[in-house]
Amino acid sequence: MGAHELPFGIERSLLRLDGNDPYLCLHFVIVFVRDQKRSLRFYVETLGFRVLVDHTFENGRRWIQVAPPDGNANIGLAPIPDGADIESLIGQETRIWFITEDVHRKYEEWSARGVQFRFAPQVPVWGGIHTRFEDPDGNCFGLAGFDELTRGVEAKRQALARQYEAERRAAQEIEIARQVQARLFPQVHPEVKTLEYAGVCLQARQVGGDYFDFIDLGQQRLGLVIGDVSGKGIAAALLMANLQANVRGQSALALTQPERFLCSVNQLFYANSAESAYASLFFAEYDSASRRLRYANCGHLSGLILRSDDQLCRLNATATLVGLFPDWECSFAEFPLAPGDLLALYTDGITEAVSDRGEEYGEENLIEALRRHRDQPCQAAVDSIAEEVCALSPGNQQDDITLILARCRCG
Repeated sequence: MGAHELPFGIERSLLRLDGNDPYLCLHFVIVFVRDQKRSLRFYVETLGFRVLVDHTFENGRRWIQVAPPDGNANIGLAPIPDGADIESLIGQETRIWFITEDVHRKYEEWSARGVQFRFAPQVPVWGGIHTRFEDPDGNCFGLAGFDELTRGVEAKRQALARQYEAERRAAQEIEIARQVQARLFPQVHPEVKTLEYAGVCLQARQVGGDYFDFIDLGQQRLGLVIGDVSGKGIAAALLMANLQANVRGQSALALTQPERFLCSVNQLFYANSAESAYASLFFAEYDSASRRLRYANCGHLSGLILRSDDQLCRLNATATLVGLFPDWECSFAEFPLAPGDLLALYTDGITEAVSDRGEEYGEENLIEALRRHRDQPCQAAVDSIAEEVCALSPGNQQDDITLILARCRCG
């Protein structure tokens, strides 16, 4: 018996969550049989029952429990005890009844398989319809049906069909949303002579609120953008699309009027989202000719620059979060890059990723990973670090994992 199996056919789905009253259920009804192997074949292969327990004890005694394909009525197929009166235990009326929505169809199906019925389906004085059948030992069982049952089963079937269709449509809509959002991430990488760069976003759900972008600003200047929208799921994905559209739509101002550009982004995001919605945003403009990075950090995690001499620099916040206030100001800062310098922009899905032991990945591990992968191509380094974060808790990613790496190089 495996570590996660329940003993003797108790189904986990029936266990109550509260323990105020002791758990109680009908465990099984015993039917004595001459040959357990023969009876097992009859119930499983002929009647289509499920095997719930088939266990052999240390003393060699075998215990078998079977149940019909629907419901929770368990039957224990027990061997005759030594010295027992066989005639009193086998070939008797069991007083066990099975219920079905279509007695006639089940009668015809089982008859064709060789099941012995005592009589064809009849309509008794108490209403409904019933018949009786025997197992290989002559143990007798009842099979009955009621009009109310048939109607109830059909109503339940229709309700389940509607539920499945609703779930199918919801899954289809989520998949469409996932495909649409995937197109919002960079589809092309503008060529920049003195900069190698790459990015990745691994979403915790089908859609999410993390955003990164590479924008061709013209004149060999590149916009590097990363953001994290409040919330999760579909709501965050809609806000992410809103933010992406605002940034892209206003980016023509970025070169000549960068402060006005981000103020416009904030104003549009504030006007087109709920009061509680906001986003952290890091926008950087890289000038390939001068190797200058001009940036605004709007409430986002500090950008990290690992210099060629291994010195670490942080690009701290220069403004508050986007979308919280209608009147909003921001300022830009500049940072000169040199060949070999590595820039890292990321979301908290990396630093706040938690292992199965409850340990956070943290900024220090990210910095160590940057040092370890600094000589790799940016795309390879991005993929390696993202995989390392995902490996902390496989199959249990709690937040979107988004990372941009950019390395300054000789022109």
